[in-house]
Amino acid sequence: MNRQAQAVVLLLLGGSVLKASLTDVYLRYVKEGLRPFLIAAGAVLVVAAVMTLLHDLLRRPGVAGGAGGHDDGQVGGGDGDGDGPADDGHGHHEPRVGWLLILPALGLLLLSPPALGSYAAGQSGTVLANQEVEIYPPLPAGDPVQIGLLDYAGRAIFDEGDTLRDRRVQLTGFIAPGANGEPILARMMLSCCAADGRPIKLGMSGDVPAGLPPDSWVEVIGRYTTQVGKDPVNEVEIPYVQVESWQRIDPPKQPYEQ
Repeated sequence: MNRQAQAVVLLLLGGSVLKASLTDVYLRYVKEGLRPFLIAAGAVLVVAAVMTLLHDLLRRPGVAGGAGGHDDGQVGGGDGDGDGPADDGHGHHEPRVGWLLILPALGLLLLSPPALGSYAAGQSGTVLANQEVEIYPPLPAGDPVQIGLLDYAGRAIFDEGDTLRDRRVQLTGFIAPGANGEPILARMMLSCCAADGRPIKLGMSGDVPAGLPPDSWVEVIGRYTTQVGKDPVNEVEIPYVQVESWQRIDPPKQPYEQ
């Protein structure tokens, strides 16, 4: 591609990165703490694109040339440097397939794919297998107490529910199909970006949300139960929560558990 085409691609890519990072869209791709780096990267791409366009325009004959628009690289001059008109009288065209590079940039700029959900959760084993056993402090005061799915799962499996007994918990996640098609509660975790996303999975008993399609977000209030299941993907134990009540909610601004 020529310099102008390269600059257009850079401008589109940089603009799409800036658009995503200046809104909440970037949270679907990377962790929240990476926002400043995305903004800086997008700005660098935009500046590089603008500088490339300006440099190319200033090198054109008659724009930055000598007096009278004299062009040392004109046709018939014999010693053209390749930047002026073609010395053989025929235009040289770059392969048009190069313009397909614009499609990914346009996709980032115009489309907003959803965050990882039930499909991704079904393809990966629960992240609980990678957690280290630790001593869990008592839950904060309040009833119900709002905790993350990973915190609940770790306390239920590694702490045998000691800090969960006689407490009501509030959990937020999306509905995903379980091993036998039953609904489970899940949420994705990121180490860096969506490419390394792994799910946290909880089974549900009691007043299980019914009639909801996969990827529906719910807020569940329930209690610890000793019931456990197995993740069919990696054969790791999945703890259960005894659901007392639930309600459907809008997807949160931050879809991934921190």
